[in-house]
Amino acid sequence: MSARFDTLFAGAGALSVRKEVLAEEISSRPPAAAPTTATPALASAPGLLLTQYTPFRLNRLAQGVSDRVAEVYKRKFGLEIPEWRVIATVGPLWSCTAQHIADTTRMHKTRVSRAIANLVKRDLVERTSNADDRREMELRLTKAGRAMYNELVPLALERERALLACLNEEELRSFHEALERLEEFLGLA
Repeated sequence: MSARFDTLFAGAGALSVRKEVLAEEISSRPPAAAPTTATPALASAPGLLLTQYTPFRLNRLAQGVSDRVAEVYKRKFGLEIPEWRVIATVGPLWSCTAQHIADTTRMHKTRVSRAIANLVKRDLVERTSNADDRREMELRLTKAGRAMYNELVPLALERERALLACLNEEELRSFHEALERLEEFLGLA
């Protein structure tokens, strides 16, 4: 199979090659043995190709996009993904709570807390008491954090534009509409 894969791979997209090799591999397998009475449910269970399973594809796409964008803020600003998400959430709001960040980004509270602690150490974020509820802390960007945010945002938006440049105007509109519908369906909007 590896020689066949190498031959197919020359000049072809990796995804189309994987599909062709996988289809060949599946079709060349001997027929499965007749199911025994001990496993009737397995015999009727539908097959699943993980690479064609939409939730997996969305997760893989999200991770790939996140990694691509992370190159900007890791290299230039020394931020990890959770720290970037905290700065990007607090930045346009001027202040918010850790709970708001966890809800918005869908990060676990522990990850949010660690990211905030790291940003406080770096003097990029400050905590202040909430005037309405003393138990709750408001988060704000410091002067250094605001300067970083203002420098980082145009770079992140340019990376987003470059990423989406593979879609034409109609595809991009449809893509955004589909994302909105899925977010609404899942209660994330």
